[in-house]
Amino acid sequence: MTISGIITALIVGIIVGTLGRLVVPGKQNISIWLTLVVGIIAALLGTVIARAVGVNTSGFSWLELLIQVGLAAVGVAIVAGSVGRRNRHAVR
Repeated sequence: MTISGIITALIVGIIVGTLGRLVVPGKQNISIWLTLVVGIIAALLGTVIARAVGVNTSGFSWLELLIQVGLAAVGVAIVAGSVGRRNRHAVR
């Protein structure tokens, strides 16, 4: 992977993380940086899954973006659930 590929993955990850957070209903008690990390991981995993399924990932692909946003939404929901539970116990 080239430097431009890594930078593109980071930018796409930030966008995907934000979209994933918007898709999850309700308030998520997680920080912005954690949302971005989830988005970057979801973008990378989404690309791997899209390639494995046979989606052409050489240019822009709506299906690849849909997979990435779906993974980000699931990731944000999981992280918000685990962080939220941890914070609730700490307050008591």
